[in-house]
Parts: sequence; C-alpha cells; structure tokens
Amino acid sequence: MTDLRKIERALISVSDKTGVVEFAQRLAEFGVEIISTGGTAKTLRDNGIDVTDVSEITGFPEMMDGRVKTLHPKIHGAFLALRDNPGHVASMQEHDITPIDLVVINLYPFEETIAKEGVTLEEAVENIDIGGPAMIRSAAKNWRDVAVLTDSGSYAGVINEMRETHGSISLSTRRHLATQAYTRTANYDLKIASYLTRQHAIESNPMAYGYGVLESVSFKVNKITDLRYGENPHQKAALISTGEPDGIANAEQLHGKEMSFNNYVDADAAWNLVQDFDGLAVAIIKHTNPSGVGIGATNEEAYRRALSTDPVSAFGGIVAFNQKVDAAVAASVNEVFTEVVIAPDFEPQAIEIFKQKKNLRVLQMAGAFKSNSLPTEYKQVSGGWLVQEKDVHRLTVVDLKFVTERWPNEVEVRSMLLAWNVSKHVKSNAIVIANETQTLGVGAGQMNRVDSVRIAAMRAERFGHPLQGSALASDAFFPFRDNVDEAAKLGVTAIIQPGGSIKDDESIAAANEYGIAMAFTGVRHFKH
Repeated sequence: MTDLRKIERALISVSDKTGVVEFAQRLAEFGVEIISTGGTAKTLRDNGIDVTDVSEITGFPEMMDGRVKTLHPKIHGAFLALRDNPGHVASMQEHDITPIDLVVINLYPFEETIAKEGVTLEEAVENIDIGGPAMIRSAAKNWRDVAVLTDSGSYAGVINEMRETHGSISLSTRRHLATQAYTRTANYDLKIASYLTRQHAIESNPMAYGYGVLESVSFKVNKITDLRYGENPHQKAALISTGEPDGIANAEQLHGKEMSFNNYVDADAAWNLVQDFDGLAVAIIKHTNPSGVGIGATNEEAYRRALSTDPVSAFGGIVAFNQKVDAAVAASVNEVFTEVVIAPDFEPQAIEIFKQKKNLRVLQMAGAFKSNSLPTEYKQVSGGWLVQEKDVHRLTVVDLKFVTERWPNEVEVRSMLLAWNVSKHVKSNAIVIANETQTLGVGAGQMNRVDSVRIAAMRAERFGHPLQGSALASDAFFPFRDNVDEAAKLGVTAIIQPGGSIKDDESIAAANEYGIAMAFTGVRHFKH
C-alpha cells in the first residue's frame, strides 16, 4: 500500500503516563528508536526501554525549569519536512536533521489543575503547556508523513495496525489522528482562554464577578453517546459533553434502561431545583416544571409532601433528592410510576429496592454546581446562539423589602421563601402557592399572570389543599392589582414578588385592603 509510512523513530513526551510503558515496549519490538524528555524518559528507562534524550538531538539541555526543551529546529524540522520534497530533504541533510515518524504527546494537566479548590493563578500558568501543543501542531500539519497521538486510548489501535502492516501506519489513520490532535489543542487553548478571561473579570471587578466573562465565550464539545431519539421519535439526538466536570451529562447511571433526550432535560431541571435548598428537599418534575416540592426532616416526609401537591402529574415524573436516598423513601417512590430518580448518593438497600423496577433510571450526581465552574447557559436560535450567565441568585430573608402595612409572621416568611425558591424553576409566567413545608399549587407557562394564579389555585383545590394562610410567589412583578384580588379570594395571606411595576402602588394598596403581607425581592426569575 503506497499510503503506508514505516515508523522508525518516535518522540514520546507525556504528562499522563497511563499505558505509555506498554506502548513503548511494543514500539521497541518493531525496532523503533524512541526519543523522550524528562520524566517520560526516566519512566521508560526504569522499565528497561532504551531512550534517547531530546537534549542529545538538539545539543541543548532542558532549561528554565523545563519550559524550554523541544522548541528546536532539529525537533520541529524532523516533524515538518516533507519526505518527497527534494528541497526539504536537502535541508535535513545540510542541518543533520533525522525525520521523526511518530509523535506521542499529552499535555500538562491544565484542566485538572484549575478544577482544584484554591488553585492560584501562578499554579495554573505553570500548567500551560507550550512545547507540547507546538509539537502536536507541527506533526499534525504533516500528517502525510507523520502520525501524532494525543490520547492513550488510541495506543492499542495503532499497535494493532502496525502489527498488520509490519510496523507502518496508513494515510487514513494518520489523517484521523491529526484531526484528533487539532481538536485537542483547540480545546486546550479554549480552556486556557476561558480561565484567563474569568480571572481577569474577577480581578477587574470582584463584586460583579461573571459579567466580564461574556466578552469572550468559548466551550468545547465531545459526543458522549447517541440517544434513541430526540424530543420525538422522528428526531435524531445525542448527548454532548462540554468538558465541565459537573452537571447532568456526567451523572452516573446506576440502574434502569437508557436515558432519553426528554429524561435528561427533565432530570437537569429537577436537580437544579433541589440544589437551591440548603435543607433536605425533594422535587418532582414533569416536562421541566415542578409538579410538587416538599421539605422535611426525612426524605420520606419531604417526598410525601412533594407527591401530595399533585399526585396525578407525578405519574411518569422525575424525582430529585438533594441528600442521600434511604430505603424507606425508595419504597415510597416505587409505589408510583417514575421515570428517573436522581440524588447525590444512595444507600445500598435503596438501590436494591429501585432495581425491583427494571426500567426505572437511577442517576447519581457527583456533586452540586461548583463555584469555580463557569456558570454559563446557551440557547440556540436560528443562525446563532444566545449566551447568558446561569441564574444562581439565592434569596434570604434579609434581602426582602416589606412594602405593606402588615409584615409577615415567621411561618409566612418561611412559606414565602419556599414558594420563591420554586418559582425560579417554573416556566414563566410562574405562580407558586406554598405553605412552610410544601408547594400547594403551581401555575406555569401562561400568557398572562392572572391565569397562572387561577391555575395554581385550581390545582391546589383539586387535591384538597387549604390555601388559607398560604404564601404566593410570582417570578415577575404584578402588572395590575387583579393578581392580588385573586390571591385574596383564595385565602393567601403573604405575597412575594420582584416589584418594579409602574403600578406597584396599586398592588400594595390592594394588599393593604385585604391585610395581606407583601415583600419585594428586587430580582426577577423569568424562565423561558
């Protein structure tokens, strides 16, 4: 085959040494001369593999704490020279450059470094690889003659091909590896750019962290798996990773049939909701909206409260816990047809109970959203993307501005905060009615706010939840007083809303007429 290239010399320089010894041993069996640097050379020698140091090739020692070692014409010329170009061949002969046919590089662990808690800017910078990406790019540019490996997962495939071709690598494989290589360096540079942009934003204005990061938006994507279909069976779909360590895409599935597109969307909504509660909380989600949310001293108590909000809508829903799931609540969940259960951890007995339902998907999350992750969300529109910071705002009682003659009592305040936390996760126009331990009625996605109030009331009344003394939360301000009038008819005694309408005075006056306590948050939580 004319597209085969015999591998006679290889340069190996890796930070992650997984599988490198076995790979180098196989190369040595083909008679390949191995060139290496620093720690990699030592590792190979310690395992009985003959190695030529890069410094022997360049005539220069590694210097500046390893910052400079491979940036030399005898290295890059050995990658870039076109073997069938007479001028290039003449230059190699004139300058005593010997071709290198295989380059095996993985980069300094920049991504892993910045993921650590408390990492300094200086530590991050020292883990920015220079020589590695330069060698990768040089070798990948000349994929006609050179193979470049950037992933230990490709070692076995390359060795198998060399066995079949008596020590050669095909043009097709070299081109494929070059594509992988450029993808790796592009993603690496994007991660560095994102980190430095974020650091600049923090240093420039720490009190407004996040606003500057949108000046330079970048992210990488890798396909994790194909999905059976998208939102509907006629739509193809896949699960894509952005490379961030957290999030629903990285959840570990412990049991059940494969996740669907809609399962992932709903599970993400459910997980995000329970993360907004400091204490034990359970949420049941249906089509991204909460059908019920409960808090309590135990998972069982919180789940029963969440379920009681709307037991009909809970059928076929997603249940999210923010604390370890125990056997008692697992048995309760199994009483209702449930698509997905998601939690940070599970007792072994709870897993065994869930396994009684062969199709129930059980997801374990590695952790909550990390403060050092970039809180950015993307939405596709025709011809482009919308990008925004994630809505991570958390409200406390000290943030409330009481605007009515009557202030709420302690129970009403707890009810208001619960309803407000949930309203953030309901499609706008959002209305949530709650007491201090659970949601009572949810009105979601209506074209006007007063209809959302009526729908929330209808759901509460359908399942026998008394609304006298309850709290009502609205994700955005009341444009008219009719929302307060409706709330008063229901027996609501406390309202929490952003405020900011030109007719706030009318809503406040209406609340005063009915003896309703009203608080403004100054924050809106539209969710589209």
